[in-house]
Amino acid sequence: MSKKDGATNLKLPVIDLAKLQGPDRVHTLKSLSKACEEYGFFQLINHGIASEYVLNMFQAARKFFELPFEERSKYMSKDQSAPVRYGTSFNQNKDSVFCWRDFLKLSCHPLSDVLPNWPSSPAELRQAVVNYSKETKSLYLMLVKAVLESLGLVETTENADENDSCDHLKEFEDGSQLIVANFYPSCPEPDLTLGMTPHSDYGFLTLALPDEEVRGLQIQHEGRWVTVEPIPNSFVVNVGDHL
Repeated sequence: MSKKDGATNLKLPVIDLAKLQGPDRVHTLKSLSKACEEYGFFQLINHGIASEYVLNMFQAARKFFELPFEERSKYMSKDQSAPVRYGTSFNQNKDSVFCWRDFLKLSCHPLSDVLPNWPSSPAELRQAVVNYSKETKSLYLMLVKAVLESLGLVETTENADENDSCDHLKEFEDGSQLIVANFYPSCPEPDLTLGMTPHSDYGFLTLALPDEEVRGLQIQHEGRWVTVEPIPNSFVVNVGDHL
């Protein structure tokens, strides 16, 4: 959607991870619950992931999309469960009208099994994704614990039985993890296309890393499409269908 379609800017609720780990946890959990219920999205600040991991991930992905098409096309696959998939749109085998994006999807669990299948070029891609996947999985598990607490499924940290909390989290540690790098080429007529069509994410939580210089992410809120105002060094977290 573009401005002429009525899209306006939106400042999402902001959740400070540092406050989730301190004395303000109970209050922050209430803010988290409200954000998930009323928006289905929130922006996460002070997430603790070093900027070098984020930058290395961006740079490695950019270099992959700069490879010749012959090199990238090696990873095209109709198998939705393939450990690595390159393509365009949502599904180039089925879409009658393509979205204006290329994607690289990398399955990240278990790392020891999937790593040999990942692209070996550019040379730094594998290590960048390994580091990023480990950091984001740790962050994801912290958020899952907070979400479970906000729903009353486990007690808050002050009162919780640590063994009980650990048992609940173990169910999530072995779940699937997918990293998707999206590339949106410059479009000569941007009003005629979309980078991605309206959709919901099917998983539990999505940690989206937006381009801070491009206000491209839009969400549907109260029946309107609104543009998310990016915050530097933050994640946009999406409540998926599964949650």
